[in-house]
Amino acid sequence: MAWRIIDTDGEVWHVQVAAERRADTKLWQLSLAFRPRGSDREPRAIWAQYPLESMSKSSLFQAADRISDDTLKQVLVQHIT
Repeated sequence: MAWRIIDTDGEVWHVQVAAERRADTKLWQLSLAFRPRGSDREPRAIWAQYPLESMSKSSLFQAADRISDDTLKQVLVQHIT
């Protein structure tokens, strides 16, 4: 998922993914960055860990492509409330 745009409660958010791997593990973990667009909200990103991991970075990104917009909205709402 290169990036996606979602709309929740009248606000538009750009969603980007990142793969992170800690030094003590071989698994890549998925992180989501939500950035508000065209709102009064501070323009910094809200980062959220997503419960998805893989040995392969490319497999992780392929799995991220299958995350629904509704699921992304749920993750966002959990982090802004």
